[in-house]
Amino acid sequence: MSESFYITTPIYYVNDVPHSGHAYTTIAADVLARWHRLHGHDVFFLTGLDEHGQKVQRAAAQAGIDPQQHCDRLMPHFRNLWEKLTIAHDGFIRTTDTRHHAVVRQLLHTLYDRQLIYRADYTGWYCTFDERFWTEKDVEQGNCPDCGRPVEQLSESNYFFRMSRFQQRLLDHIADNPTFIRPESRRNEVLGFLQKPLEDLSISRPKSRLSWGIDLPFDRDYVAYVWFDALVNYLSGLEYLPPRPSVDRFWPATVHLVGKDILTTHAVYWSTILMALEIPLPHTIFAHGWWTVNSEKMSKSRGNVIDPYTMVKQFGADAFRYFLLREIPFGQDGNFSLESFIGRINSDLANGLGNLVSRTVTLIERFCAGTVPCPDPAACAEQETELQAAATSLLQIAMPHHLRSDRIAYNRALEAIWSVVQLGNQYIDKTAPWVLAKAPAHEKRLSTVLFHAAETLRFLCLAIAPFMPNTAQAMSRQLGFQYDFSRALLKNPVAWGDGPTATTVVKGPSLFPRIAIPPQHGASMEQSASPRTMPSTPSSPEPDSNTSSVSHSTQESDCITIKDFQKVRLKVAKIIAAERIPKSEKLLRLRVDLGTEQRQIVAGIGKTYSPDTVLGKTVVVVTNLKPAKLMGVESQGMVLAAGDTDVISLVALAGDVAPGTTVK
Repeated sequence: MSESFYITTPIYYVNDVPHSGHAYTTIAADVLARWHRLHGHDVFFLTGLDEHGQKVQRAAAQAGIDPQQHCDRLMPHFRNLWEKLTIAHDGFIRTTDTRHHAVVRQLLHTLYDRQLIYRADYTGWYCTFDERFWTEKDVEQGNCPDCGRPVEQLSESNYFFRMSRFQQRLLDHIADNPTFIRPESRRNEVLGFLQKPLEDLSISRPKSRLSWGIDLPFDRDYVAYVWFDALVNYLSGLEYLPPRPSVDRFWPATVHLVGKDILTTHAVYWSTILMALEIPLPHTIFAHGWWTVNSEKMSKSRGNVIDPYTMVKQFGADAFRYFLLREIPFGQDGNFSLESFIGRINSDLANGLGNLVSRTVTLIERFCAGTVPCPDPAACAEQETELQAAATSLLQIAMPHHLRSDRIAYNRALEAIWSVVQLGNQYIDKTAPWVLAKAPAHEKRLSTVLFHAAETLRFLCLAIAPFMPNTAQAMSRQLGFQYDFSRALLKNPVAWGDGPTATTVVKGPSLFPRIAIPPQHGASMEQSASPRTMPSTPSSPEPDSNTSSVSHSTQESDCITIKDFQKVRLKVAKIIAAERIPKSEKLLRLRVDLGTEQRQIVAGIGKTYSPDTVLGKTVVVVTNLKPAKLMGVESQGMVLAAGDTDVISLVALAGDVAPGTTVK
């Protein structure tokens, strides 16, 4: 029997339409689910909606409809968004499902029969947004310690779960299972929370205050606390969403993906409830961070909300998926800006992957009558060995290491993929198939080169598929592989050269057209104008380099004011990749790290520096220069260098300065 893999997202409140936070968690879960399906694992990916509680009841009242109508009205927004984002979930649960109600009541009755639920009068500070009570010592200046909103004092009789009984047992479990809460920083947060005595948990709300919920099986004057109701979905969904009950098949969950704001609820509330029910705990609870926009917290009042529908419509689902998982380490907070988003599309997707696919297919069409050729082992060189080793290790070592459920490193996995993308482009540059095609004696060498370029793309197809399913399908189609990525294509090791033979390539539209940043790029993604796609232009004769030379002579008429100088934004950057631009002795394509983003810069330093000699150098870059195309390659800045006609030296810094530091 194949290995089971059960992954969940939180179930999302339906008090409003879905936002980028919902999309982030769900995309992240989808990638892991797709990766495990490719390996032939028995996968169940559960997501859905939390449709009970006070926030939902209030939102419905404000809309002038009953709560069920409100839930039914908002539900399609989530389902439609998941479809647009190509989310391939196996189950979509709604807590208004009557079958979910039955499981919640059954588990409540079990706890009640075991005398782990009791009734008591209670006075405390209540946060409506979080729908939970806080003690006097928890409240911070009249505000909820979690969300910062004002709390109100309530006195009422409620039912309580004896959570305090399980504090030491939970501490022991965390100590004995280092990967139970990830990443490490979140594990430490939970341990810090558990240093204080754990109090019993109110698991009911009186109907006199809240009627929209699941009736308690032992007292119909109360409904279940929304978090107890919601957390049970991870079990109830396995009871009735698969073709047959599958708790034994999939539980304990492999990984619960959650936002850091609900970590305590999952790591403490859910864990102690499971302990009380004598049900095994999930293997891993992984809490990710939040996104800000232009370094400000997202909010509708600020007008900086990222609307995932808008992002998909303007840029495509795969570009949005790629950016969210590539830009920051999963688990940390991240900052979204339209400028950095479009920079990623242009440099990584358009200039990187899209360029590699386009030129490979074009070369095969031009020189091999559109059929991927067979290689000649005698015509192979060290370049082919290097390319093959990088591509095969991608699937065998890098991806399995970075996509473990207890060590989720999407950005590292994508870095590994794009290192092969870069290597593939460099391989074509160095082997120059267009030159080989001019000499009949090089026919076998030409066939070998184009075969290795196509085979590299086959491996990239398989690696990219979980992250960018539409792109992988388009690549497969253009290369004639016609892979079905829902099948277990990685169940057995993938060997170099064992793909479909003599396939016919079919050139398609550009995978990722370059995009111009709109003038109002700091505005809300709900309000900003659509960026313009930039059509590809033919390469022009070699232009002047996009490099500034420092001159020591200044005429009086050339003097500028300090305000003029301040218009030029100079920042420290580190060169992290470099390669020559084909047909140019002078131009190098550089990728520089600016701390918060990476950019591609074309620099005319190739006569003085080779690519390997500039790697790792710290340089000064003009960051607000209008993008320009040099030899058909977009440059997104300027590197400062000394020299009048020819470059003598890059401008260097005396000390160790972090990338992104302002130069003034």
